[in-house]
Amino acid sequence: MPEIRHTPEAPTRTQALAPGERIDAHRHDDHQIVYAGSGVLAVTTDAGTWFAPGTRAIWVPAGCVHAHRAHGHLDLHLLGLPADTNPLGLAAPTVLAVAPLLRELILAYTRGPHEDTPERLRLRAVLLDQLRASPQQPVQLPTPTDPRLAAVCDLLHRDPAEPRGLAALAADAGAGERTLSRLFRRELGMTFPQWRTQLRLYHALRMLADGMPVTAVAHRCGWSSTSAFIDVFRRAFGYTPGTHNRRD
Repeated sequence: MPEIRHTPEAPTRTQALAPGERIDAHRHDDHQIVYAGSGVLAVTTDAGTWFAPGTRAIWVPAGCVHAHRAHGHLDLHLLGLPADTNPLGLAAPTVLAVAPLLRELILAYTRGPHEDTPERLRLRAVLLDQLRASPQQPVQLPTPTDPRLAAVCDLLHRDPAEPRGLAALAADAGAGERTLSRLFRRELGMTFPQWRTQLRLYHALRMLADGMPVTAVAHRCGWSSTSAFIDVFRRAFGYTPGTHNRRD
């Protein structure tokens, strides 16, 4: 197993990543906020994958081993915070809503210069105030451990448009429908329909970031119509999929 890179101080900076580019697994002694000013960011830990377009940021707590992956051209903004600075009291990776003011504060703070001038300290104080008011968002794909559940999840990852219901999928996995339903709730913290919607939204974000047309994304991710996809996407992220790549 490769050694996990340890960088004690979480950096505060901007960094461009090409489509598909990764930052391998590593950890910090500081907390970190990771925000994609463009593209879609995926942060993966042993517990699962968190994903965020430009209306979301990801909180990575101190000590958490994590890796990054870019979908589309990623304008990555990294913001490190000391371990004793935790405005939301979060102990696990969490997706946070990013309102327009918080977005501009993150962009300004990560672009530097990084000297602790009085102006920069005031900017940081306002940024932390906005973080405290930032709602948490359930934009996550937890990692299953039960092999029957993992088999179903892997199948749907390979083909998010798979139309079969839980009973048919459970039969293929050698489990009963009730058993699999309990496993979704116990291991992943959500129902099967909720998890499948999260999965489809994740793949939709990835495909949109790669420039795929909205209608094609709706079809490949299993929505019954383009309008149904647009409605679910808007309710999840606050904007329509057609404007996704124009939000830089």
